[in-house]
Amino acid sequence: MKLSNSIFVIAMLSVVMWSCNQNSKSKKVTEVKKKMTAKEILGNPNYLAMSYGGYRDVDHDVEPTIEELKEDMKLLSAMGVGILRTYKLHLPHASNVVKAISELKKEDENFEMYVMLGVWINCKDAFSDQVPDHTQGNESNAKEIEMAVALAAEFPDIVKVIAVGNEAMVTWQAQYFVQPHIILKWVNYLQDLKKSGKLPEDLWITSSDNFASWGGGDESYHNDDLNKLIIAVDFISMHTYPMHDTHYNPAFWGVRDNEVGLSDIEKIDAAMDRSLEYAKSQYNSVSKYMKSIGANKPIHIGETGWATVSNSFYGPNGSKATDEYKEGKYHELIRDWTNKNNIACFYFSGFDEPWKDANNPQGSENHFGLFTVEGYAKYALWNAVDKGIFKGLTRNGKPITKTYSGDKDALMKDVLVPPTEAEIAAKKSN
Repeated sequence: MKLSNSIFVIAMLSVVMWSCNQNSKSKKVTEVKKKMTAKEILGNPNYLAMSYGGYRDVDHDVEPTIEELKEDMKLLSAMGVGILRTYKLHLPHASNVVKAISELKKEDENFEMYVMLGVWINCKDAFSDQVPDHTQGNESNAKEIEMAVALAAEFPDIVKVIAVGNEAMVTWQAQYFVQPHIILKWVNYLQDLKKSGKLPEDLWITSSDNFASWGGGDESYHNDDLNKLIIAVDFISMHTYPMHDTHYNPAFWGVRDNEVGLSDIEKIDAAMDRSLEYAKSQYNSVSKYMKSIGANKPIHIGETGWATVSNSFYGPNGSKATDEYKEGKYHELIRDWTNKNNIACFYFSGFDEPWKDANNPQGSENHFGLFTVEGYAKYALWNAVDKGIFKGLTRNGKPITKTYSGDKDALMKDVLVPPTEAEIAAKKSN
């Protein structure tokens, strides 16, 4: 009897010790997650990056609910996404995204998601009946900055990056662009808050802008304020959009003369391979300019993507670039390249958002998502569906299924071969 009691005591002690060890391991895992920094997250293939809006209605005034946001967070997390880029601080959206993540972390200690918080920057008299003054900032900028500061200070375990502006320096954003000195002013302000302890010292500050705005394009962007900005940020967040340039700068697009004998799919794949090379060339052009001024900062891709529908420049009557096959191919190519080179790629985007071109349902801006609004997984995610990574997850309360009911033959009927070089040249001359 004494021996049995001893064995029982030893067994119970073992259980207690095992339980303590498991709790200790769990706490250590949680502590490690809390200590993750932007430097450790960005460019880490275990933390894929994604641009996220999540608006599901044509009416932009209809905000996604916390529960809807949590649905999306679970889907993105299942895909391996570990950091989101989102804007709209002046609306409930940005803070609600952070709150949704915070709630999910409380519900599941293993849930992990971080945020690159975007601050919208406008010039004076932007989007008004006055002529925009691109040399001065709008007074709303200060309010956006302070909201970002408050959110980053309240949720340091989630907000790991603040991006000052979204394509706010590129001059073709004629309604609101600003000169670099305005972005520089706020970047320096945030860096000073870090130094004073009002923001975490490992919070990274950047600006998210077109590759040309970062010195990779026309020399008109090259100036002292841009150089100072490059020195001031913790990393460069650049945008590249080969899809848009299938219309605006189609030098890489179209079927080459030596490709006319290829099959249709070979012609398409060759064009998509050149699209990746085009994106890489823009990345390298920014890197070259940065090094030319003596700087050495990480460069990550703040935005890139490929739409699946267009009734204008990129569709059947345009460059014939938009469909689910090409989106899937570009997503695969850009992810492979960036992951192999430890470059963060905030792919645009997780979900279609019908408000972006509300008066034109077939407009390309509405169709950059990897998921449709209804929650159908587009071709880029069909393999993920087959692997069961979305099992038990929903959007709008419905399980995740494939577009085209998973029928690739049906999908390929909507896939067009790019025009030939001669056809592109003839159209350009007209």
